[in-house]
Amino acid sequence: MRHAIPVLTLALALAACSTADNAAQQIGNAAEETGDALANAGDGLASATGNAVEGVGNAARDATAGHDAWLGRWTGVEGTYLVISKAALPDRYRLEMQYTLDSKGSFDGAGTKEGITFTRPDGKQLLRASNGDATGLKYLAGKKDCLTVKDGEGYCRD
Repeated sequence: MRHAIPVLTLALALAACSTADNAAQQIGNAAEETGDALANAGDGLASATGNAVEGVGNAARDATAGHDAWLGRWTGVEGTYLVISKAALPDRYRLEMQYTLDSKGSFDGAGTKEGITFTRPDGKQLLRASNGDATGLKYLAGKKDCLTVKDGEGYCRD
């Protein structure tokens, strides 16, 4: 009986260790599953945020790219012309123009969804894509690749 007590104590101690080991392993597994869930949620959030930022970047790039296609020289009627060049800042432009027989100048423009806005002595203007018929100028009628400032003022490439 004297030997039975230490054996029984040892058996109980081993059983307790086994239960403690199992509990510790279960806690470790739960922590690992929680960590995996958090990592997956973080990856999903980072992906969604990245996609949103990329979408905004694409929209801005597309809007700017539309106006960058306008760079270069455009011809109007009776000696009028428009030369569009890029300015130092993104979505900013420099417009050099002879816009009437007597009026000429260089103006800073800003790209918008509608076109390029700029201000000259006759007020705030919007340069927008059009065709020759939309300019209201007989000489430009039938042309396809044009920019219009206002009725009676337009510039075309073709």
